[in-house]
Amino acid sequence: MKNKRFNLLLIAVVTLVAVWSLWPTWRDYTYSKQLNSFGSTQDSLKYVMSHREEIEDARKKSLKLGLDLRGGMHLVMEVDQVDLFEQKAWNKDAKFSTIMQSVRAKAAQSDVRVIDLLVGEFRNENIPLSRYFYDIRNSDQEIVKKLEKESEDALNRAKEIIRNRIDQYGVAEPVITTQGSRKIIIELPGVSDENRVRNLLKGTAKLEFRLLREPEVMVRTLDRINTYLAQNSLPVPAKAPLPPDSASAPAPQPGSVAAPPASKPSSANPLYDLVGIFQNGTAYTSEHSRELVLSLLRRADIQALMPLDTELLLAAKPDVGKNGEKLYPIYLVKKAPELTGGVITEAKATFGSQGVQPEVLMSMNSDGTSKWARITGANIGKRIAIVLDGAVYSAPVVQSKIPNGNSVINGIESLEEAKDLEIVLKAGALPAPVRITEERSVGPSLGADYIRAGIQSLAWAFLAVSVFMLFYYKKAGIAADIALVLNILIVLSVLAGFNASLSLPGIAGIVLTIGMAVDANVLIYERIREELAEGKSVISAVTQGYDRAFSSILDSHVTTLSAAFLLYTYGIGPIQGFAVTLMIGTSASLFTAIVVTREIFHLLLAKNLMSEKSFG
Repeated sequence: MKNKRFNLLLIAVVTLVAVWSLWPTWRDYTYSKQLNSFGSTQDSLKYVMSHREEIEDARKKSLKLGLDLRGGMHLVMEVDQVDLFEQKAWNKDAKFSTIMQSVRAKAAQSDVRVIDLLVGEFRNENIPLSRYFYDIRNSDQEIVKKLEKESEDALNRAKEIIRNRIDQYGVAEPVITTQGSRKIIIELPGVSDENRVRNLLKGTAKLEFRLLREPEVMVRTLDRINTYLAQNSLPVPAKAPLPPDSASAPAPQPGSVAAPPASKPSSANPLYDLVGIFQNGTAYTSEHSRELVLSLLRRADIQALMPLDTELLLAAKPDVGKNGEKLYPIYLVKKAPELTGGVITEAKATFGSQGVQPEVLMSMNSDGTSKWARITGANIGKRIAIVLDGAVYSAPVVQSKIPNGNSVINGIESLEEAKDLEIVLKAGALPAPVRITEERSVGPSLGADYIRAGIQSLAWAFLAVSVFMLFYYKKAGIAADIALVLNILIVLSVLAGFNASLSLPGIAGIVLTIGMAVDANVLIYERIREELAEGKSVISAVTQGYDRAFSSILDSHVTTLSAAFLLYTYGIGPIQGFAVTLMIGTSASLFTAIVVTREIFHLLLAKNLMSEKSFG
């Protein structure tokens, strides 16, 4: 009697928990239906504003749909391990640069491990790896093991950082897996702003604080580059894209130094056809010339003309001139950063003191705070550039010593961009640059077709099985159908409760579960029929039928669970989605077949509603 009460209580609890878990999904559906019923945008906006918390809570807790059902993005990203190995090298020279260029060219055309390509190039040149990597006393084999570890760690770290960024962005149940030695597969269901996600994932988030060189040094450097280009008769654009005069540019600041104007294009001044200089020594280029200038500054012969330990960087965002012309400031900064983003412990997107311009506030750890206080204290009156991924976001003048380790990134166009910057700073810098090598988008119409097809297959499978059980097993078939409904309810509630996604392979797993669930009932019912054929009473036949069928049912379910677990462990993407629903469904069918249907029979037997004919 106690066991019976426990079973009834267990069934009631499982049913209530399943309904409670799926209730937000129903609420989300009803809210969406209500919003679609409004004839005007204003009415729907009023409804959203009055029920904002309820709508957001229901959407957050509802059953999520996978990429193939809801639509979204599928990306393949590749970690630039050539860049990683270049970072780890020391004593670099022209020979090393030539080798790495060859490795990069071969890596772009092959999926072979970059470390194998690197070792092959060094062997062809008969140069030991210790000449550039780690200790000179290390053998090639020891260095290869260390570089392999660096490569593996970089891939795993990039995967985790990308996961952190996506989690903070708010994508529900993303799928992120590694493939080979340098690729990361990403599936983001429900993503609509593809460009924003693309920029969020690609940025390495390499934050640096660098000192600016004096304006006079900037002018002399640009003059040297201009003279070099003119003397070598290098090509210049057909016409200058810069403003016709400085009236369109920001006004010069007081106390500026004299510099040659560059507003008029001239074939004798190839650099100044692309770059202008204000009287304060601030250089700039137009939006049209930006890519040309960037490609020019990346050239090795141009970098050789710059002062030692310096480089020219462009601003991340343009200044707007009086006539609307977008002008990108150019900065001459020291190559060696005074401080890096590794000391950042907190980042927060907010608005500036005037409440108009977005910015990101940053806090540093104790080590960064002490260094920042020393740096700012030693450079009062000088400018420090805040550089993120090779672009200058701002270059403020140090007004006083900053002892609390706080700093600000401004020059940001929107709060959305500031929030994305906050995300990448919180998640940390990628160990090496990553690039998107493949990208696919699944539209909502395709997702809707998949949902319709999936639901239809599920409905037809349920209908076919239910009708068969009713036709073949009469009243006993009703108990099996009730257990089948509860089985599906449990699977969907577990997916919703654990914030997992339902995909098309997942629906296939549920369809397979429906067949397995009634398979257990068929085994039990056939055992009961055998007992009844031997002349036993209905109560005795039911008891003996469940007891004798239990071992067979348990064996079949355990083997299915084992197979599903292996699929989940070694599979990726859709295979894992299928395996998850299969594991949940198999566990649920074991519960419903052994416990639920048995208690239904006990209830019917207690009320004398069952006979030998109830089993067909």
